[in-house]
Formats: sequence, C-alpha cells, structure tokens
Amino acid sequence: MRDLAFVGFLFAFFLLSVRRPFLFVLGYAYIDIVSPQILSYYLLHSVPISLIFFAGALIGWLIGDKSGTRFAPRQGLMLLLLVWAGWTTFHADFPLEALDKWDWVWKSLVFAIFLPFTLRTRLRMEALLTIMILSAASIIINGGIKTLASGGGYGVLNLGINNNSGLYEGSIISTLAIAIIPFVLYLGRFSTIFPPSLYTRAFCYGLIFACLLIPIGTEARTGLICIAVLAIVMLRDTRRRLLYLSTLGACALIAIPFLPASFTQRMDTIEGYQQDKSASTRLAVWGWTWNYVQDHPFGGGFEAYRQNSLSYQTQSKQGAGGATVRMETQTDAARAYHSSYFEMLGEQGWPGFLMWLSLHGIGLFRMEILRRRYRKAEGDQAWIAPFATALQSGQLIYLVGSLFLGIAFQSFVYMWIGLQIALDGYCARARRGEDRDLPFRRPAPDEYPATAA
Repeated sequence: MRDLAFVGFLFAFFLLSVRRPFLFVLGYAYIDIVSPQILSYYLLHSVPISLIFFAGALIGWLIGDKSGTRFAPRQGLMLLLLVWAGWTTFHADFPLEALDKWDWVWKSLVFAIFLPFTLRTRLRMEALLTIMILSAASIIINGGIKTLASGGGYGVLNLGINNNSGLYEGSIISTLAIAIIPFVLYLGRFSTIFPPSLYTRAFCYGLIFACLLIPIGTEARTGLICIAVLAIVMLRDTRRRLLYLSTLGACALIAIPFLPASFTQRMDTIEGYQQDKSASTRLAVWGWTWNYVQDHPFGGGFEAYRQNSLSYQTQSKQGAGGATVRMETQTDAARAYHSSYFEMLGEQGWPGFLMWLSLHGIGLFRMEILRRRYRKAEGDQAWIAPFATALQSGQLIYLVGSLFLGIAFQSFVYMWIGLQIALDGYCARARRGEDRDLPFRRPAPDEYPATAA
C-alpha cells in the first residue's frame, strides 16, 4: 500500500508538472529530501524518478524566455567547487569509494546552481521553502510522535527506515530540525500559499514542538547545541528580551523533569569529553586530518579518512565518589571526520575548504545586508527582511552544528543557498525596476529566468 501511495502521489505530481513546469523543481526537491525510492519496497527502486523530474525542470526552463538571466557570483563559486571536487575525485586516494560519494554530491551542486534561475518570484521562493519544510516535516513529525510514545534513544529512534543516510540519520535530522525552525516561524507569519490563520499557526507551532523533540528522541548532543544557538539568534530580533530569557529559563526548568534519564546522562558527556569515547575519537580524527593536510594541501578526495589510524586516551572515574581516575589508551582506524570543516579540509584540501567557507560567509553577509536594508520596509516588501533573517539564522545553526557533523555537501543546505541567491537577485531586480511578481497559476515565459547578486 505504501508503494502504491508513493507511485500515485508522484504520478499526480508529474501530470501537474507537465502543465506547470516549475512544479518539476518542487517535485525534485521532495524526492531529494524524502527519498521515496528508499522508502518504497520495490516499485520505485528501478525508476530514475530524480532524473525524470530534473529533466522536466530543465526542459521547462529552457523552453521559456530567459532574457535578463544573470549568473550570480555564488553560482560561479558552486560551479568552481563542483569542478574542484571532480578533480579531487579523479585523483582520490580511494578512487572507487570516492566515486560513490561523487555520485550524489555532483547532483546536489548542479541542482543548487540551477535553482536560482527558476526562483524568479516571491511565490516561487515560498513554494520551494514550503515543499522543503513539509518534506522534512514528514520525517520530523514521525520522529516526534515516536519520541512522545517511547522516549526514543541513541541509535534507537526509527524515522521510517533502517538507513542512516541523508535526513534519516539521527544527528543530521536533529541539526536540521532545529535549523528549519526560523523558516517555520517565517511561513507562519508571511506565507502567501497558506495565509496566516488559526490552523496554519497551530500546525507551525506543532511542527516546532516536533522539531524540539527530535534531539531528545535521537539523543544527539549536536541537537542540544543547536537549540542553544537558536535561542541566541532569536534574541537579536526580540523586543522584550528580559521576558524572552525568563520564558526560556522557565520552559527549560519545566521540561527537565520530563526528559528521559538516558538523554540527560548523554548530554552530561558534553562537559566530560575525555570520558566519552566518541568525543575523544573525534578530536583524534581532527588532529589526524590537520596533520594529513599539511602533507596533502589539495586533499585526498572523497572518503580519504579511510586511511587514518588513531591512538588516543580516555579516562574513567572509579572508586567511591569517582576519586580514582584511570587512563586508557584506545586505538582505532578509518574513522569518519564528524565535522564538515575537517571533511572539506581532508577531502578537498585548502582550495575546497576556502571555497566552501566563502560560499557560506558570503551568504551570511548578503542576508545581513538585506536584513538591514529592508527591516523598516512596509507593504509589498515587508516580508523581505524576515525571509533574509530566517535564511541567515538557519545557516548559522547549520554552521555550528556542522562543527560536529560531516554534512558539508548536504543537499538540503544547498537548497537554502539557492534560495539566498534567488532572494538577493529578486531584491536587485526590484531596485532596478526590472521585475514584477507574477501570479503562480498564470506563469508567463519570462518568469523562468532569475537575476542574482
């Protein structure tokens, strides 16, 4: 039955997309995030649904009027990163394993480069954002319900499949669940697809609650750190800061007694990292990566971590009151980076690392400019500053969470970057008087091209 539901939904999406080609873009985003071909038992395994929807999106854009289309510097930077990643894959230390990762990395980058061309209007940007949030919500709500029912557990919470890939991995979904909260708040206030109402606000607040439950259900320490970052970035736009901080403190005190004991015990290891094997391993991997890149400044290609060999010490307290500390030497090998920063450094070397860092740094900078430029705007432009704020806040949370997760090429994040470029280009065209918002249901040929700064 689940296979039939997926096939029916995707077939209906395809038919609608034939009439409105932009829907192919939304369909591809849904497939990339939810991965129905993995959730399906057998019907979708042999059908290249991603290729079909991307081809439809590309053809739909090509047959439209592309006058005024401009290639943004950040799109060029992503293209440069794509070429560099291809070069490092060709010269990888582990060629066969590197090809497996390259197979999905290049698709994420190509779609992100293409995406701003299609997002010419506010409604199209909101449509993509809505699909992204609802697609992630299909995983998050499932995990939130299971957390309420069973409490979850580290490596225990089942998000729909027994597959730790993409958003179905506990630490990754914990980070992104918190990072999308600013987007949910934005859609609850400014969405033109689902105008603000009692029902939309109820759904948004319910989804935010589910997002906050995911770090508890997965017991991912990164999720707790991301919640702290979220509280900080929301503080800057809060008028009554004292009330805001008091409310946060009260909610935390109320929530603590209801948290599972296993969750609080695992969070305690954040402070005593030397007593936690996982944390000690990460520090050892980061040290190995730093030493490796000194001799290999251009990186070792995808999966270069497979050659590492680690030796590190852990400590455990024994005796009454933990008075005796015992040191033990541990050895390990082929441990993953567990950090996007060291992932880029070890695999793509200094050139790839600087490209990736510049891509995010420019995004933060540009969104800050739009925040300040439009923060007092009213009427048809009142949504721009909140949208830029949401895009910037989500990116900040991701950048902090990715300190402890190897998600440098996570496609969900590159869709955010595509939205940032699209918003920047929309504002640039509006200032020059070159563009107008076109209705979603009556698209004109010139709706496809996009200008980005």
